Amino acid sequence: MSGILEGKRVLITGVLMESSIAFHTAKLAQEQGAEIILTAFPRPTLTERIARKLPKPTKVIELDVTNDEHLGRLADIVGEELGGLDGVVHSIGFAPQDALGGNFLNTPFESVATAMHVSAYSLKSLTMACLPLMQNGGSVVGLTFDAQFAWPQYDWMGPAKAALEATSRYMARDLGKQNIRCNLISAGPIGSMAAKSIPGFGELASVWDSRSPLEWDLKDPEPAGRGVVALLSDWFPKTTGEIIHVDGGLHAIGA
Repeated sequence: MSGILEGKRVLITGVLMESSIAFHTAKLAQEQGAEIILTAFPRPTLTERIARKLPKPTKVIELDVTNDEHLGRLADIVGEELGGLDGVVHSIGFAPQDALGGNFLNTPFESVATAMHVSAYSLKSLTMACLPLMQNGGSVVGLTFDAQFAWPQYDWMGPAKAALEATSRYMARDLGKQNIRCNLISAGPIGSMAAKSIPGFGELASVWDSRSPLEWDLKDPEPAGRGVVALLSDWFPKTTGEIIHVDGGLHAIGA
């Protein structure tokens, strides 16, 4: 029986650790029949090392999503490797340390601008860089952390994720005519490299211990990876502009 991504070609960003959602997305995508290519920044060698743990070998490309030169050459490199693309996974987020950890009211705009550029605007810039390769339509999937609420310690990453969520909706509006779907997975907290960069992450994650209807495991990124793979597949052919929660159901619980 063939997998749900059989014949698909997918670019995946953000594979930094084996514990990341992006790594499990890459693993599941290969297991479901996709050809994949990975991007990495600032340490492609780290991603190359982690990529060796995937079921099949895959190429790793250096890509700084704030660098126009990197974005400009992306389509040529990926096109030479895969011929085209059917899916793009945006698993990129960054905020300087002074934009996190309870410093919300004191964060300078320069740090806020960096968080917005890397974490939100890059969804648009990455997709547009890949657009020439998506002649037959496709699926763009990003990762968010529920921006409806103000979370402990999360500070300016919260507004950055809100901007990411809005960006995805506008992209869904404008790319629908090209049969390109744009959706997000809103995942619960995972003990990834991104999480470890947030001062006081344990306080944020502890909310799930008391409020999540389904038991939540900080060490298990696979449920979120499955959600990404499902949205990359043809099983959601008319779903776009959506945010699907893979968070144990916490988003539905008031207190």
